[in-house]
Amino acid sequence: MLYHVRMDVRLPADLDPAARAEIVAREKAYSQQLQKAGKWPQLWRIAGEYANFSILDVADHDELHAVLSGLPLFPFMDIEVTPLAAHPSKIGG
Repeated sequence: MLYHVRMDVRLPADLDPAARAEIVAREKAYSQQLQKAGKWPQLWRIAGEYANFSILDVADHDELHAVLSGLPLFPFMDIEVTPLAAHPSKIGG
């Protein structure tokens, strides 16, 4: 199943710089692992924001929840999920 996901990151302003660097590094490694596995085929930064639009390709809602809640930055995110369905007018299926 495909999902369009918007993730807005809201790290505390007073977060220790070393802790911030560590959590951001873990986030990058986790997201790249999911990309290599084909679970996260699209990832786009939203210009001017600490946010992204992503397309996730997972088996179901439960797997989506597991993937999202596994993000190291999850406690600092506002997440908006939209399930996607095939459009009958799309060329090439």
